[in-house]
Amino acid sequence: MAEFIEGFDALAEIGPAVTFFGSARTLPGTEMYEKARELAKMLAQRGFSIITGGGPGIMEAANRGAKEGGGISVGCNIELPFEQELNPYVDLGIEFKYFFVRKMMFMKYAEAFCIFPGGFGTLDEWSEAVTLAQTGKIEHFPIVMIGTNYWRPFMDWLRDTVLAEGDIDPEDLELFKLTDDVAWTCEYISSYVKSNS
Repeated sequence: MAEFIEGFDALAEIGPAVTFFGSARTLPGTEMYEKARELAKMLAQRGFSIITGGGPGIMEAANRGAKEGGGISVGCNIELPFEQELNPYVDLGIEFKYFFVRKMMFMKYAEAFCIFPGGFGTLDEWSEAVTLAQTGKIEHFPIVMIGTNYWRPFMDWLRDTVLAEGDIDPEDLELFKLTDDVAWTCEYISSYVKSNS
């Protein structure tokens, strides 16, 4: 309960925000790191705060881009056995012991999600967002997956196996977008938020 209260108090005034998910193992200078950095910068210049898990990799890239774009850079860090530390580009950092409280902060304050290549944690966060949108538990806002080469086999599996087996409906595949174009992503998110505010 204390973590919920701390998180709500800390994030109450950040304004419209976009949450970035992706691998902690993505290195600076790689294509996906630089795309996350560029997209976060563009969104920050449009007035969005940027929320990440506060760690390295894609999270660092997005927090870095937020600072470069003059936006608020938020990191919701999780206490882990190997001591993930907040990256140096976080302006507002919050430490969480519990994953479910941290995930609530990602969901509650976001106007959109940007999903970059990642592992189990990224898939967990993507699945949570899509499930909440699918079931109407959150307003269906932009969920954009960046990295077509990375995500295409997963999309093929969803269509050719999960949909084919009848475990999802065709319209469920419209709950998210897949692209490599960060300028398009920025415009898509900005236009959506503007038209729904």
